[in-house]
Amino acid sequence: MIYTEDLTKHFDDFVAVDGVNLNVSAGEVMVLLGPNGSGKTTTVRMLTSILIPTRGRAEVAGYDVIKHPDKVRASVGVLTEHHGLYNRMNAQEYLMFYGRLYNFEPKEMVSRIDQLLERFELADVRFKRLGEYSKGMRQKLSLIRALLHNPPVLLLDEPTSALDPENARLVRNALHTLRDGNRAILLCTHNLAEAEELADKVAIIRRGHIIFNDTLPNLKFQLLGPKEYEARLANKTDSKMPALPAGVVITSRGENWLRFRIQDAEHTNPHLIQTMLDCQLEVVSFNEVPQSLEEAYLAVNNRVAEQEKASLA
Repeated sequence: MIYTEDLTKHFDDFVAVDGVNLNVSAGEVMVLLGPNGSGKTTTVRMLTSILIPTRGRAEVAGYDVIKHPDKVRASVGVLTEHHGLYNRMNAQEYLMFYGRLYNFEPKEMVSRIDQLLERFELADVRFKRLGEYSKGMRQKLSLIRALLHNPPVLLLDEPTSALDPENARLVRNALHTLRDGNRAILLCTHNLAEAEELADKVAIIRRGHIIFNDTLPNLKFQLLGPKEYEARLANKTDSKMPALPAGVVITSRGENWLRFRIQDAEHTNPHLIQTMLDCQLEVVSFNEVPQSLEEAYLAVNNRVAEQEKASLA
């Protein structure tokens, strides 16, 4: 649904995006992570046929972004940083205007608008001028506009920014549903907790380069290592542990707890727990220690920064 190969964009001597390769299938969410100025917005503009690539190619919903720009634009729903709302209109007028641009039949258009306004809890303010909307209301209306024509591809830039926790949850739940509807979604966000919840794949972009592109579990494994598990005990850990199963290392310990790094948890954990019981350690709980996307994101950026520093030395 979203495919790029060596996608590159120059602005005179400045390389904004350099050799980006992405592949997002139907039913997947790819989160594009990177600081401001890293190339996220330029990438999205090329995917919507607003900018012509300097080099490389891209396809969206099966259409080449250079050869078929009109079909690309008809196939995507876009939420940008700047919403471009018409403040003198109300929500009903605004969405009807866009519905006519998409050549909706009048009855179908009204039904679709009603459905989306109800879904995002804006039905009661549909006749209020957009200039009177709060930031959160404007954000939700912009997302409705992106979804209005039921596109197979969504390109979303910070979809929950300016939203309170309740409305942010409403939007995230909607994105889960949209993914299940066989859409491909490219999501740009600085909210790492949100990215961790939604992402099937993560692409990290830095200075126009993709420095990591893989599934979320693979990202964590490659950057943070094998999973850690913590055993909480009813007694103290004074007694010595016998030989641990292969692939198990104690990484830290306290008076009544132990942490292990485990290579093959599915096969090793039962043997490890039995070993602790044989050693008279009374196991109260045995849980995986969460590895966060934030840790992995900082780790890969620190690694690349060190490599860049070494190359300049």
